[in-house]
Amino acid sequence: MAKVCEVCGKRPMTGNRIVRRGLAKAKGGIGLHTTSVTKRRFMPNLRQVRVKDGPNSRRIKICAACLKSGDIVKA
Repeated sequence: MAKVCEVCGKRPMTGNRIVRRGLAKAKGGIGLHTTSVTKRRFMPNLRQVRVKDGPNSRRIKICAACLKSGDIVKA
């Protein structure tokens, strides 16, 4: 099953996990040094909700932001 919001189309995004070592210059050190960079994924906060679809209801995956905005009517 796809991790995509059926209302707004929000989907997983890619980014980096950056590991730093050392003490910051503001704290009296010589600065932070990057020791490794690894890829990671930011997942949308999806919820499975039963919504009204005419006379009957069905289940859809929507993100928490769409659920809070009130764009859909829960069954």
